[in-house]
This record gives sequence, structure tokens and C-alpha cells, in this order.
Amino acid sequence: MSKTIRMIINGKKEVFHIGHDDGYGIIPDEETLCETLRERLNLTGTKLACGQGACGCCTVLMNDVAVPSCQILTAACDGADVVTIEGLHDPKTGELDPLQQAFIDKYAFQCGYCTPGIIMALKGLFINNPHPSREEIGEALSGNMCRCISQYHVFNAAELYMKQNA
Repeated sequence: MSKTIRMIINGKKEVFHIGHDDGYGIIPDEETLCETLRERLNLTGTKLACGQGACGCCTVLMNDVAVPSCQILTAACDGADVVTIEGLHDPKTGELDPLQQAFIDKYAFQCGYCTPGIIMALKGLFINNPHPSREEIGEALSGNMCRCISQYHVFNAAELYMKQNA
């Protein structure tokens, strides 16, 4: 008998069964949340880079906390509410989340590979601390690596978001 995992992912109920059969919705117990999101649900905004939780590219929100999805087994996510970068937009209007728009307005991305993880790390911070200091923003971003952008653009986007959502 396989274990059943129920989650809410981007507002949608998802059910998986843990096992090693090849059936639909059956995932191995060693599959990470990142793999499940990317390979099974085609939520490719969650990037897999280092696979060790050090770069932040795979960051998602789990129960409103930013977490590295490459370090969490899907089997351990029963009952979790997961939000990926694809789940931030307004489902009724299709508009981007204000934090995503702030990144566009402040040119806070270049190649974009790490941007979803950075946005999700900041979103987790703002959910739990709507008015963080610049130091707290830096601490929230300490697990995210970007090789092609000056971090001040990201700080500018975070500050714009705070100003517009005060």
C-alpha cells in the first residue's frame, strides 16, 4: 500500500502516491519537491541548479515560508500549501504580483535563471515581515546566488515593492 500525499500547489489540489510503480501520480520516495514541480507538473519556473540548497534557484513558498525545494522530499509535503513563481499572479486578472512588477520596473534581472528563486525568497520575507530593513532583505537573500546582476537592482525592487504596498 502506498502513502498518499495531498498538497495545494498554486491553489490547486494535487494528489500523489509514493511508490516505485510506473503508474500515473506515483512518485518514488526519494523524489524532491523540485523534481515533482518541474517534471510532473511542468512548473519550470522553479529551477534546479546546485541541488544542494545553496544557490536559491529552486526556492518556493511552503506554508508561506521560503524553502529550497531541492532539499525537501515530496513525500514529506503532505498537507503543505506550496506556491511557485507561476502561482504569484492574480488568478482573476492575470496581472503579475506587485513584487514581480517591481522587478520589471527596476530591471532587477538579466538572464532570469535565478530571478524566480530571488522573488520567492523576498515574497516569503514580505509575508512574514511587511517592512523589513535593508539588512533583513540582505539576510533573506543570503541563500540566493546570481552571477549576472548587481544586487542593488534587487534591493531597489524590494524597496519599491514595500513603498507601493505600505
